[in-house]
Amino acid sequence: MVASFAERLIAWQHTHGRHDLPWQGADAYGVWLSEIMLQQTQVATVIPYYQRFVASFPDVAALAAASEEQVLAHWSGLGYYARGRNLHKAARLIVERHHGEFPLDFEQIVALPGIGRSTAAAICALAYGQHRAILDGNVKRVLARYCGVTGWTGDKTIEALLWQQAEALLPEREVAVYIQAQMDMGATLCTRSKPKCTICPVRLDCVAYQTQRVAQLPTPRPSKTVPERHATFLLLMQGNEIYLEKRAAQGIWGGLWCLPQLDDGGELPEEYVRRNDVTVSERTELAAFTHTFTHFKLHITPVVLHVTHKPLRVQEAGTVWLDVDEALQAAIPTPVRMMLEQLK
Repeated sequence: MVASFAERLIAWQHTHGRHDLPWQGADAYGVWLSEIMLQQTQVATVIPYYQRFVASFPDVAALAAASEEQVLAHWSGLGYYARGRNLHKAARLIVERHHGEFPLDFEQIVALPGIGRSTAAAICALAYGQHRAILDGNVKRVLARYCGVTGWTGDKTIEALLWQQAEALLPEREVAVYIQAQMDMGATLCTRSKPKCTICPVRLDCVAYQTQRVAQLPTPRPSKTVPERHATFLLLMQGNEIYLEKRAAQGIWGGLWCLPQLDDGGELPEEYVRRNDVTVSERTELAAFTHTFTHFKLHITPVVLHVTHKPLRVQEAGTVWLDVDEALQAAIPTPVRMMLEQLK
């Protein structure tokens, strides 16, 4: 008799799964933090961020007591900054509503900012051993192939079908090991490209493998043209200090320190200089590059303007002049970091 899907995954996990990730065996706070960081981001990238974050904010109370500026500085470079802002908001709500103790109840967890059904279930299963199925990107891929589910997994109907499969396959015992096995399988064996099917513990009854549709499943997202935008970013320098502006809380790079951005078709650098009474002693254009967001591409032209003095009009609230090295430690988005590194 062939062991169940769950039994085979659990056996595989004990022998071949990952056991050295820094958040494995962590409390609910550590599991929550890792789950949020791992959304849209690979494990290798997350590990150093997680370690630095936990060193600075070891528990919910420490995170809640920090300023948003401090939190975003630690998040700088990870992208999808709403995750960091929601993490901070949730920590403050946990202190306010739950006396600083991470809640045990699924409904209370999923009510927190930035936590969806799968993330809440992962916290419940991994930290508390509760009987909960998850459905993150890796698990969607594993189940779509194993169960032979066609259709884009981001579609609500397909997602609902995958949830049904996830619940049906959930074992009664060793749920935490099973959940970790699903994630590890998706990350190491059942990968998006070049999956290692020949050593997969469930290949004998995997629909995609048996019908030679591994490359076709899961069904790719329907293609659409990605919009492209162009912008000039101004690096106003006075000595070794650079001028930064804080973005509004909402929108792309919300709450982060950025360079003045002039969108294509809008104000020109010369007009910006005149409007702000900036006296430029030297102008240099750095190499242009492209930064890709989820929904569009931004083609960036960096222009360095060495100014003779710090203009009064750009010394208002929400603006700052920082030494370049100090600016690199601030809460800045990845493209700004790249431009500042170019300066160095």
